[in-house]
Amino acid sequence: MNNDVIARNNVKVFGNGSQPMLFAHGFGCDQNMWRFVTPSFQNKYKIVLFDYVGSGKSDLSAYSAERYSNLNGYTQDVLDICQALNLRHVIFVGHSVSSMIGLLAAVKEPHLFDRLIFVGPSPRYINEGTAYIGGFERKDIDELLDTMEKNYIGWANFLAPVIMKNTDRPELSEELSESFCSTDPHIARRFAEVTFFSDNRRDLAKLKVPSLIMQCSDDLIAPMAVGNYMHQHTPGSTLRVMQATGHCPHMSAPEETIAVITSYLHSANANIADTYDGKY
Repeated sequence: MNNDVIARNNVKVFGNGSQPMLFAHGFGCDQNMWRFVTPSFQNKYKIVLFDYVGSGKSDLSAYSAERYSNLNGYTQDVLDICQALNLRHVIFVGHSVSSMIGLLAAVKEPHLFDRLIFVGPSPRYINEGTAYIGGFERKDIDELLDTMEKNYIGWANFLAPVIMKNTDRPELSEELSESFCSTDPHIARRFAEVTFFSDNRRDLAKLKVPSLIMQCSDDLIAPMAVGNYMHQHTPGSTLRVMQATGHCPHMSAPEETIAVITSYLHSANANIADTYDGKY
């Protein structure tokens, strides 16, 4: 079972520390997107990287439309990896939709996690009138999914620069577009549907594990109103608004991303690194 999970999710483990930092990629991405950030933590932590089934170099034959019909299937991927590696006291770092996946995992198995770090999180992408601003109207998402189905390559080339911003560094958008295009279009569309139609607002209050919300100053996918909502409705959360723009600060602004995470982990209220004794 353990080896099956390791191969299924293309799990990679490295680093000199005992406490695990589990990095979870966002939609259309893979573990390689963390390469600018992990070197700064590998001397102090055990770094765990993986690809969700259907992404990166995961085992595509393990993909099940039924299992991954909602975020719970991806949540189970995270919990399976924790079990396979016997991980405890996990610092979970999730980008975009992985923030909610990590939250669901911590709600289900809170004893496994010490801290959750959310990079560009959103509990709900679709606006609910004036009561909730998620950033998109329902028709926007319907059109996005329709375009994915009709012209996946065109969709990827259009959306990547919008998500990444930082137009002065086109290589970042090109990498994101290539990552989109390397994913099976049918699986990608299903994952997109699961992501953009999910609603985890009621799950926020269930979280018992302290968390950091990293909110970019200009993010089309997760605008400022979403970060504020997350902070207001998530017990034990800390909100940090970054100077970084776009939805992928771990790629476009890795230095700031590293600094914010490091500051949080060493703060008086979340002094994990100094108090952890290395025991499981």
